[in-house]
Amino acid sequence: MKVIFIRHGEPDYILCNERGFIGHGRDLAPLTTSGVQQAEDVSNILKLNECEVIVSSPYTRALQTTAIISRNTGIKIEIEVDLHEWCPDKTYKYKTSEELFELHKDFCNCKGVYPKGEQRKWETIDEIIDRVIPVLDKYLEQGFNKIMVVAHGGVIRRFIGQANIMYCTPYEVNYYKGYHCIDWID
Repeated sequence: MKVIFIRHGEPDYILCNERGFIGHGRDLAPLTTSGVQQAEDVSNILKLNECEVIVSSPYTRALQTTAIISRNTGIKIEIEVDLHEWCPDKTYKYKTSEELFELHKDFCNCKGVYPKGEQRKWETIDEIIDRVIPVLDKYLEQGFNKIMVVAHGGVIRRFIGQANIMYCTPYEVNYYKGYHCIDWID
């Protein structure tokens, strides 16, 4: 099955910051004006019209991107909770951008794997892969030939092996049962 991965458009965290949203509340951030234009632009790429369904992360930035693409292509939307971004704090209680930065820094220093005998708040790379693979397998098993997945950099990296995932840029992979995902990418 062909999978066209698209990272959501550029998010705008201003309202989330002004309202003091913490943890998972920060995932309510909509797109910036540029992010909306990015989604409009990517929806005009003809090869996307061959997709049978758009499968989206439930986060606002991904849903808004998906809605724009769907409106312009007529492709129906499915929402999959397990396509969410990397979880920096599995308790969803981090409070500040600084704390988020520290959690991400620790994740990077550990290359996405807990040190032997230790636990962390953040989601490991293996946990990301273990929640996303069943989502893709579901569409493969249902007989889809080509799907679009609107998700996040932390998810898409595992499938394309590239560190810098650009906003609203299509990345195509041939997905199959037993697909080998990529671990750490420098």
